[in-house]
Amino acid sequence: MPKKKKDESREMPAVSAPIKDQPITETIETNYMPYAMSVIVSRAIPEIDGFKPSHRKLLYTMYRMGLLSGQRTKSANVVGQTMKLNPHGDQAIYETLVRLTRGNATLLHPFIDSKGSFGKQYSSSMMYAASRYTEVKLDKFAQELFSGIDKDAVELIDNYDGTMKEPVLLPTTFPNILVTPNMGIAVGIASRTCSFNLSEVCDATVAILRNPKTDTDKIMEFMPAPDFPGGGLILWDKESMKNIYESGTGSVKVRAKYSYDSKQNCIDILEIPNSTTIEAIMTQLTKMVKENRLKDVTDFRDEIDKDGFKLTLDLRRGTDPDALMLKLYKETPLEDSFPCNYTILIDSAPRQMGIPDILREWIKFRSECLRRELTFELGKKKDKLHLLMGLAEILLDIDKAIAIIRNTQKEADVIPNLCTGFKIDALQAEYICEIKLRYLNREYLLNRLDEMEQLQKDIADIEETLRDELKLRRLMSSQLTEIKKKYGQPRRSEIISAAEAGQYVKSEDVENYPAHYFLSAGGYFKKITDKSLRGNDEQTFKENDYLLQSFDAENVSDLAFFTNQGKIYRCRGLDFDTSKASELGEYVPAKFGFDDGEKPVFCYVGSEWTDKNNMVFVFENGKGVKIPLSAYEIKGNRRKLTGAYSTASPLVGIFLEGKQPFDILMLTDNDRAAVISTSLIPVKTTRTAQGVTLVSLKKCKLKNVIKDFGEQFESTKGYKKIKIPAATTLLAEKDLNKMQLKIDF
Repeated sequence: MPKKKKDESREMPAVSAPIKDQPITETIETNYMPYAMSVIVSRAIPEIDGFKPSHRKLLYTMYRMGLLSGQRTKSANVVGQTMKLNPHGDQAIYETLVRLTRGNATLLHPFIDSKGSFGKQYSSSMMYAASRYTEVKLDKFAQELFSGIDKDAVELIDNYDGTMKEPVLLPTTFPNILVTPNMGIAVGIASRTCSFNLSEVCDATVAILRNPKTDTDKIMEFMPAPDFPGGGLILWDKESMKNIYESGTGSVKVRAKYSYDSKQNCIDILEIPNSTTIEAIMTQLTKMVKENRLKDVTDFRDEIDKDGFKLTLDLRRGTDPDALMLKLYKETPLEDSFPCNYTILIDSAPRQMGIPDILREWIKFRSECLRRELTFELGKKKDKLHLLMGLAEILLDIDKAIAIIRNTQKEADVIPNLCTGFKIDALQAEYICEIKLRYLNREYLLNRLDEMEQLQKDIADIEETLRDELKLRRLMSSQLTEIKKKYGQPRRSEIISAAEAGQYVKSEDVENYPAHYFLSAGGYFKKITDKSLRGNDEQTFKENDYLLQSFDAENVSDLAFFTNQGKIYRCRGLDFDTSKASELGEYVPAKFGFDDGEKPVFCYVGSEWTDKNNMVFVFENGKGVKIPLSAYEIKGNRRKLTGAYSTASPLVGIFLEGKQPFDILMLTDNDRAAVISTSLIPVKTTRTAQGVTLVSLKKCKLKNVIKDFGEQFESTKGYKKIKIPAATTLLAEKDLNKMQLKIDF
């Protein structure tokens, strides 16, 4: 029996490709960056026309399907056709379509007229029906997206498989980027835009067209705040709103709108913030009921019907509805913040821009669209005029033209013979030959001559418009004015002053008691009760940390933390948990989200921000300043204030000065000192004022400023100065040995 041959292939060791070392930077650049840029540029971030690629492909498909007129078609049909441009799947396309419909109520000006169930933006449980059941067509308003698209207004590129053309952008005749809200999360970058009222946007754009130097304040007069599809009450604060307009980022506070029915003793909530849902509100209300924090409400229910949104709260007898709503604004999403982040693609590059910059970029984009459209029309009119000029030559001797045609033996020679006989080109001759014999009458020929005169006027007007930037801007202005007239709507979101809006005072529901507060130089903060502190007053700190400030107040006292980066963070004592002396306390930078390297340097307790008291600031460069407390009064419910003091030089001392001035000891890094009274320091009303020079410094700088320094010196007689700038005095040996400096800003 022959021996079987061994399977040599099984015995051969597997050979793997050698692993090549590659720097991580190269791996990211070659493997990750193309993906990241594709998500940013081709998927998640809207462009200057206000659309992401998925929206643009869907709307353009419906436009090509002829859905601007005629009957609606099944949504499934639209989804299927859109897949020729967008290969990301039918469900993703349908979800995009749902958001653009009138039925979903997401947009102030929907682009799609819909029939069927498309869910509601304000409810997470009201789902949309399947695409085979719903019907759609383009809304009349959508025609403003495609003006001039068939006249080369925008560039057309190949789709993903090269079988169709699609627009790079849609030539919107209004700043859709500010009218249609959008949200996208890309790789390392995100965008979230809110909607503004169309009429207000048109007015602001016209103002910029008339005066390109129009500033933010003027634009805010035309469009003072966003306008949300769900309505609500916008808590308007000029400073925070202006920050959004200038930087493109920030948040807008929106409250629900309600009415009180005295007969039924119930509150009907009719509009809620655009960033929440009725389910989220009811979940929080249920939680409050379980925790016995909603005693004034006996029942609440969802009463959404065909007339729109409605959430009803039944009240106990004697309940103040306005006071209850202030509490609900504080405790539930009935008051919510809409975060804005105007990151937009400009020439395929993401940019975060403010509202005026966006409008100016849109004007550039729209100007280019109009130029392309006018150039296209100019070419068509010139071509038509060229043909009519050939016809005019024939009209000089029409019998000669007929004779040439009749006497030509071959059909192919008709065009050349006409060109030779009348000195016209082949296109003109072809046009003349195509004219039917019945049109060779006086009326037809005179009409063509009149048409030629009109074409010459039109060509002159277009050429002048293309040459004159001012005329192009007038054309845009007239289009915007017409759009406002045709589609403008009253504001849905009511604007109220944030300072005048009522605020719920939580102290009525919390226990108030005396408390002792301790702030360490490292940023740890403790709230300790009398009982916990009694007999155990030795405070525990981290290594190299020490007590910076201590004071007595109440649990509900207002607190304001000044930081080393010129900011103030407001809070209340009840925001901190009670602690013990043996514990470190709560870390303030983490609690309030401080920036890197930011730490608290002083805590002010109290709610009276009057000019009777001053904040004293002393800087490393020897300068100092007093700022009245009234400069730090914050209206409304803001928690953060920037620009609390000048950051031109590092802060080395901060104190509160009451009615009586006090002495401060200033120490330099070369062991020299000077003592002056705070009465010598001038008061400035501007928070960021750098002040005046307090001490003369030569090749040195201030390293510390001490208020209560009596125990550290036997006598300050040699250091006391009565005028500024003061000269420093070298520290005596006995003071150097006795003094232990710990405070370090």
